[in-house]
Amino acid sequence: MLLRKTALVLALATAALLASTTTAAAAPAEPAPATAAPTTPFAASGANPVIVVGGLSGIAVAYEPIAARLRADGYRAFIYQLPGLGLGDIPTSARAFAGYVNQVRASTGAASVDVVAHSEGGLVSRYYLKRLGGTATVGRYVSLGTPQYGTYVANIVAFLGLGSCAGVVACQQMTIGSAFLADLNVGDDTPGAVRYTTIRTLQDELVRPTGNAAVNDGATNVLVQAYCPLRVVGHLGLVLDGTAYTIVRGALVDGPVRPNCLAL
Repeated sequence: MLLRKTALVLALATAALLASTTTAAAAPAEPAPATAAPTTPFAASGANPVIVVGGLSGIAVAYEPIAARLRADGYRAFIYQLPGLGLGDIPTSARAFAGYVNQVRASTGAASVDVVAHSEGGLVSRYYLKRLGGTATVGRYVSLGTPQYGTYVANIVAFLGLGSCAGVVACQQMTIGSAFLADLNVGDDTPGAVRYTTIRTLQDELVRPTGNAAVNDGATNVLVQAYCPLRVVGHLGLVLDGTAYTIVRGALVDGPVRPNCLAL
């Protein structure tokens, strides 16, 4: 997420909050019940709860727009804000996320959850799946602009306006060739019976090369512009863009990749 666009994020999130009478669960505290389902829900009855996992420096309210879309489609949606805004060790964040998944399962009675993760949140979630036994409790994994194989953007934290990458563990771990990524990406990228989908955009300012937002071993890897060549979507835009959401929507029902290029 780009702090240079914080004003835009907060404006959009505030509008979404004002338009809603309730708020999605924020941060790793206590999951709150989802809001009422729409009259004609898209989600099947009994669909897994969906956890939206934030990215580096991502406050929960910034993900309210995509959570609101999910709720409007009938999903029980929750937002997970990374501990310390994701600046710390990714495996440590993944262990905290494991606890949050259990909280959501307990509060909803669901055996499994689906995950929609943005940026660093996709690495936290995938570490949970691959190293912490998360494949037993996750049905679908959808990542949005996640540097699965790292990024060569030299100083992610500086790009976000937070100063130097030096000393910021997560920033170092997302660098191409890091020990963390070498460990995460050894062997099968898509363990278990989880359905894996990655979504990326050519205009991503943080994930370079953009192909590094894809994973191997049977995942459905979707490049927005392969279907909608004129669609301009940035790193943050992946969680706000209507076309990107239609890809998420399809992935959550194991549907074919059929983006709506005109979606708002």
